[in-house]
Order: sequence, then structure tokens, then C-alpha cells
Amino acid sequence: MGKKFKMLFTVLLMSTANALAQVSEVSGVVVAEDDGQPVVGASIRIEGTKSGTVTDADGKFHLSNLPANAKTIVVNYLGMKGQRLTIKPTMKITLSSDSKNLDDVIVVAFGKQKRESFTGSAGVIKSADITSRQSSDALEAINGKVAGVQMVESNDPSASNPTIRIRGVSSINASSAPLIVLDGLPYSGNYSDINPQDIESISVLKDAASNALYGARGANGVIMITTKHPQKGQAQITFDAKWGSNSSAYVNYDYIKDPAQYYELYYNGLYNYYTNARGQSAYNAWQSANKALISDQNNGGLGEIIYSVPSGQALIGQNGKLNPKATLGNIVSYNGNQYMLYPDNWRDEGIKTGLRQEYNMSINGGNDQFTFYGSGSYLSNEGTTNGANFKPEFGIS
Repeated sequence: MGKKFKMLFTVLLMSTANALAQVSEVSGVVVAEDDGQPVVGASIRIEGTKSGTVTDADGKFHLSNLPANAKTIVVNYLGMKGQRLTIKPTMKITLSSDSKNLDDVIVVAFGKQKRESFTGSAGVIKSADITSRQSSDALEAINGKVAGVQMVESNDPSASNPTIRIRGVSSINASSAPLIVLDGLPYSGNYSDINPQDIESISVLKDAASNALYGARGANGVIMITTKHPQKGQAQITFDAKWGSNSSAYVNYDYIKDPAQYYELYYNGLYNYYTNARGQSAYNAWQSANKALISDQNNGGLGEIIYSVPSGQALIGQNGKLNPKATLGNIVSYNGNQYMLYPDNWRDEGIKTGLRQEYNMSINGGNDQFTFYGSGSYLSNEGTTNGANFKPEFGIS
């Protein structure tokens, strides 16, 4: 009897311990790691069941009458990393942001929505797509990336904002430009004042349902720019440098490059005029064409030529070819000064390859009481023509 009593007593003790270890209810709060603020609407679910709840306006939750086999809860919130945690009577849960989940988020006029639950027409450009392009302003990133959006950029990096049209021109007399919203506030400054490195995402709202909050101001569409926010943790310093070049993309069509050929063709036109329209003989037409060739433009001539010919000889011979004794370089007088004329390639003189250089540095960090994010940038962007440059400036955001 003694052994049986001891065994029964041991079983009772183990059952009592299990009963004490079983948690019948749980209460807690969910906060964000970056700022310590309560997370409202986070999903709290008992793993393996359909039982659960959501956090209230203070980030708090309470679950009672837990199943006997309940051991783990699953916590999820849009844009944050989900967690699986062992159930305790009282819990404080900290959720960190998940940049990967941002691909499923669309910033709209009244908050954020999951892409699958969004019924309007919108396009989203994320930070990686923005920083991968060398651009002088942030909105160049949406060019060719969002359906229904047309952008006409200027060849001059120092020029004004590019022209943006969302689904075409919507007005004849009024503006057809979309509304730009930067972190919730309408923005009317230069797009180049916004550092692309500081942008988290760009949402392009293209229909009335998604931009209803802005009323008539959003009639031409809304472009919502969301900048990066500080993240709690050890301070991180990021630096990057980019170099590139700007070159003309215009097609260089075939044209007369040889000055001798140009003068011969010009002479041929004058010669035909004098023989056909004026009825002159071949000899007289040859003399008249040579004389007109070097006369002022009002008489059909070129005014000045870049060849020097011996005294008493013509520039073009009676065979229609350039005088073999003609040499390049001709001294002309203008306003009392003498100049030497030589052939020029105006494309080479007017168009160049411009250097683009960009430097960005940012610092990010903080703790439960204080978070910070700061960035500085330097951009120098030379255009393909003289004077068309984006002047180097230093900006702090």
C-alpha cells in the first residue's frame, strides 16, 4: 500500500504542475520598434486555431478561454515582420518594419492599402527602382515605369520641371498637371529639390476613387511621394557616389562635310540659274556664277568664302570643279578688324559630352526616446550644350 500511495501522490503532483503551467488567458500590448508607438489593428491569432483578436487604439489586446493545447500566438501587421511567440499571461510584443512587405502597399490619399485589396488604378515605384536611375529629380523615375503616365523631359538639366500627364490632357484652358503630394502635403516646388535617395516610394493615383480626398485638385491624378523615416537602432552612415556622362542621342544624318563639294554644288545651282533663267552662254554663266558666289546673300551669294584663290582666278573652274590652286583659309575684314576664316564643324562646336557626378550621404538611428534621419547630397550635371548645366548645389534634408 505504501508504494501505491507514493505513486498516486506523484501523479497528482505532476497533474497539478501541468494545470498551473496552462495559461487560460493572455493580455498584452504591441508596439513598433522604430518609434515605440502602439500598433493599432495588429492581428493576434492563436496558432492552429481560428481564434484571435486585434489590438485596440492603445495597441493592447486580451484573449481569454484559451484552448488547452494553446501554446503559441501569431502576430501580424501590414508592413511589419510577423512573429510567433510562446503564450505568457502578460506580453509586450515589439514589431519591426519589413521593407519587403512594402511592395504590397499602396499609399493612397487616406492612408495605405494592400495591393490585393486596392480596387482603383495606381502605380507604385519603390526606393530601389528610384535610386537605380541617374536622374536630377525624383519624378524621372516614373518615366516609362507606370502605365498611362506620359513625361516630356527637357534636354537642359537646369530647366524647369518636366511635363507630366496622367491619362492624357484633361482640360483645354486649365492646367493638366497632376497634384504632387510630399509626405501628405501638396508640393509645388522644383522636383530637383527632392533628393531621390531620400524617397521610400512613389504612388501614382490615376482615378477618382483613389484620390477622392483631394477633390478637384486631384482631377489630373495625384503623385504621392513618401520619404524615408528614421529607424530605431545603432546609428548607420551610408555614402554613395555616382559618375556618368550625358551625350546627344540625335541621329547624325548624312550631309556635306567637304567644303569643296559644298561650293561646287552651290556654284552648280547658280550656273543653272544663269543659263536657264537668264539665257546666258556657258562662258558668261560661268563668270556670273563665280561672281555671285562670293557676293552678299541678298544677291544669292554666300557673302564670304573660306578659300583663298590667286589674283585674277575664279574659285570654280569652267569644268565645275574647285580651282586646284585654292587653299583653305581666307582673311576677311569686319568692323575694321581682320579675321581668318576656316571651316568649322558646328555640331562639334555646339554639342559636347557632359559629366555627371553625384554624392549622397545619410545617417539614420535612434532609441526608444529619440530617432533621427539626416542626409546631404551634391549633384553636378553638365548638359550636352554650353550653358545647359545643373549648377552644383548642396542640400540638407
